[in-house]
Amino acid sequence: MNYSNIYLFYPNSKALELAITQAIGLFSGELVEAAAPDTSVTVVDKFRHTSGNYEQRRYSANIFGSAREALEALLTDDYRAQQPLAWAQTQNSLGNIFAAQGQQQREAELFEKAIQCFNHALEEFSQEESPREWVATQYNLATAKQALGRQQGDVKLLKSSTKNYTNALLQWTKQETPEEWARAMHQLGATFHTYGSLLKGNRTFQKSVVAYKNALAVFDADNHAFELAATHNNCGAVLHHLAESEENPARLEEAIRSYETALTICMEQQLPIHLAVLCKVNRSTARCVQAELAKDSALAEEVADEFELIIECFPHALQPLCLKHCKDQMNKARSLSPAMSP
Repeated sequence: MNYSNIYLFYPNSKALELAITQAIGLFSGELVEAAAPDTSVTVVDKFRHTSGNYEQRRYSANIFGSAREALEALLTDDYRAQQPLAWAQTQNSLGNIFAAQGQQQREAELFEKAIQCFNHALEEFSQEESPREWVATQYNLATAKQALGRQQGDVKLLKSSTKNYTNALLQWTKQETPEEWARAMHQLGATFHTYGSLLKGNRTFQKSVVAYKNALAVFDADNHAFELAATHNNCGAVLHHLAESEENPARLEEAIRSYETALTICMEQQLPIHLAVLCKVNRSTARCVQAELAKDSALAEEVADEFELIIECFPHALQPLCLKHCKDQMNKARSLSPAMSP
């Protein structure tokens, strides 16, 4: 079946920031200055948190090429022989740079190089002797596989990604490392969602919901406002697709509640306005499906009005494809209303 188009939020990549920080330490003065993002131009909306797992916010994305060259220059055989753990950590950093370039350029080969780097790092890091580094690398490897699997629609990569996240969750626990555990649960939920969409598998969707709800047990609005909103929104998206697969109005109601909770958090915590708007778009999309399933012409009219309001009031918070989605959904809702009238 064809699932509704839903907008997901992606968490910050702390590993990518660490990778860039390591590379900057090898830069000349001019390159260090170039690493800073350009803040001289006022941008109404940067659409943060919507581009993928390797979106760059703290540094300029223009430095990826220089960072890659600086890190690659370190990876000599002598360096590995003398400092194997430092060599492995450099492989980790290089892998994240490759993955960021892969996302930026939509190049599968760059993601594959990232995966190779993480596997090289795991040749030196072991769960027994270097557990912190081992678990971080498992997480990085899983995230690169998830990003490439999503881009290519590759179920094998996504299945492999879930195994690496599960490996990470052998080391990170809710009691001892709650934030890392919750982030891994969030990413596991995202991977199961994409995997389930490709498999048309309700059981996999259900696993995604469980993973997201596990993450919600840790994130709170005061300390993790974005993560909390993202998890509610993304959990709503899985429930939305599960409802469509099952033709289950109760699931759809649950999805709508998740979207509404995410919207409330975005507004109360003053997150970027486009995130709140995307929650509204997701909620109205779910309500359109709800109207169609229930053959409710009055609800269809409400939904059409909601999309019209979003288009009129938030033109700067909608990217072109999202604007097209809103117009298509508005027209669909309008067409449902007369068709459902007695």
